[in-house]
Amino acid sequence: MNYAQLLLPDFSLILCGYLVCRFTALNRRVWEPVESLVYFFLFPVLLFHSIVKSPLDLGAAASLIGAGLTMGVAGIALAYALPHLPWIGPHIDRRDHAASAQVAFRFNSFIGLALAERLAGAQGLQLIAVLIGVCVPLFNVGAVWPMARHAQRGLLRELVRNPLIIATASGLAANLLGFSMPGWLEPTVTRIGAASLALGLMAAGAGMQFGSLGNAKTLAASVLLIRHFLLPLIGWAVSGAFGLSAVQTTVLLAFSALPTASSAYVLAARMGYNGAYVAGLVTLSTLLGMVSLPFALGLLRGL
Repeated sequence: MNYAQLLLPDFSLILCGYLVCRFTALNRRVWEPVESLVYFFLFPVLLFHSIVKSPLDLGAAASLIGAGLTMGVAGIALAYALPHLPWIGPHIDRRDHAASAQVAFRFNSFIGLALAERLAGAQGLQLIAVLIGVCVPLFNVGAVWPMARHAQRGLLRELVRNPLIIATASGLAANLLGFSMPGWLEPTVTRIGAASLALGLMAAGAGMQFGSLGNAKTLAASVLLIRHFLLPLIGWAVSGAFGLSAVQTTVLLAFSALPTASSAYVLAARMGYNGAYVAGLVTLSTLLGMVSLPFALGLLRGL
């Protein structure tokens, strides 16, 4: 499988946003309202639709759910622990860490859905839809918590006001209650989702400043190491511990090695943090996915 080809569209959109913002009249004043549109409307619609459109059979996928949540909690714990490690913590800015910890455990659901379909067809799509449905709410809470805590804002207040968390939680509830999107509304919602992906990635490119990565190299290396090396290893370990089938193991390993979520940049920027730094991490993570996906699906699956 050509992972570079799979990841090329995302990387190309990030590069396009960077070039348009730097070398045309569509500068930062144009892209700031775009970020708001993506964060408050386009991404929430996308997340709700992604979770609702595939029925979740929680009973049949109990082992996969347990393995996915275990891996996710481990990723969150590793990301949160970085400032407290004696050999890394002194070199990490706490504010930058609050914004970028999410990069270590969040994932690009679109690449995951495309990859699962290629790997295991309709069954793979259904299995990764289960993982998305149960993990997105947890990961969004994990992303918001350090930023709310560092800014000394009430966590509950931030959670109930966060449009990404509202969308994912309501999508999961609607799915479990048997709600399905009306056929007449499906094309419109699908187009909104496509717009959110394109504009979100271009906004990440527009906000990117590579110089900011050089100021926090230890933090960047640490969160990307967790995202693209440690999580695949944890995924491989928990797949054996939970006794997953071959197809479930394949889907979990693919899930473990995905690039981080493109919305990480929008979330950090809208909450008042260093969006340029997080945008750089999103770009690097997209590139590193070309290495971590073959590592997880080739080396680890063959063990």
